[in-house]
Amino acid sequence: MTSLKLRPATWKTRGRAGTVVFYLVCTVLAILFLFPLVWSTFTAFKPAEEANASPANFWPSRLSLANFSYLAVYGAGIGRYIANSVAVAVITVAGTTVLSVLGGYGFARFSFPGKNAAFLVVLTTLMVPFQSILTPLYLLLRVIHLQDTLLGLGLVYVTFQMPFAVYMMKNAFESVPRELEEAALLDGCSSWSLLTRVMMPVVLPGIITVGLFAFFASWNEFLAALIFMSDPEKFTLPVMLLNAQSGTFGAVNWGALQAGLAISMLPCAALFLLLQRYYVNGLIAGAVK
Repeated sequence: MTSLKLRPATWKTRGRAGTVVFYLVCTVLAILFLFPLVWSTFTAFKPAEEANASPANFWPSRLSLANFSYLAVYGAGIGRYIANSVAVAVITVAGTTVLSVLGGYGFARFSFPGKNAAFLVVLTTLMVPFQSILTPLYLLLRVIHLQDTLLGLGLVYVTFQMPFAVYMMKNAFESVPRELEEAALLDGCSSWSLLTRVMMPVVLPGIITVGLFAFFASWNEFLAALIFMSDPEKFTLPVMLLNAQSGTFGAVNWGALQAGLAISMLPCAALFLLLQRYYVNGLIAGAVK
């Protein structure tokens, strides 16, 4: 009888121990992931001699804005390159969101000849490395006079994002009960009103997730921007940082590089923290359809 009475207490103790271990592991992982970001931020505020010192010191002896001042006057100024990245990101997010919503809704709710084959083609493009099609895209942009333009670069990023975005939106729309659409149609909604006024608010987490993926991809992408852009004043932030971090005799200017990374991290971190609730919900939309 005594052993039976002790069992609930034992289970409670084990449960608490498991909770402690869980939070301990999560804390260790959080520290491991955050440490490089903290190191990068501290290095951005170090004087140039300390940022390039070997071995490096974690704590700066004094805070300095010299690295940010260097970027402010480098080339056309970092403000110009941030504006270029923002313009490309807006084009990418807007194009990806609009096209993926229309495409995902069409695949989820309409029947047409070759529907399954067309969706399979969309999915198979996910298996094609985008590096392998950079040369054909370069030639195509030159033919349509969009090479070395922010619009052309944005359209290239939209092309890269479309397969995953259409797949996400198709799953999001398929998770919505058809009874909701039928009720809206009975109330007199047209197909366009049904999409914009009924369906899109319901799948808003999926739309935000697609937009976030498109923004992160366009904001951080380097290779396509390096290949398609030749005018220095039209460089995006990652390409500008490649040039700005080059020091004397090929040495790396770590202070300038880390200052640029700190600036480029801010929009991504802010958007993710503001929209993480929608991001998580959007990722699992349609998973238990």
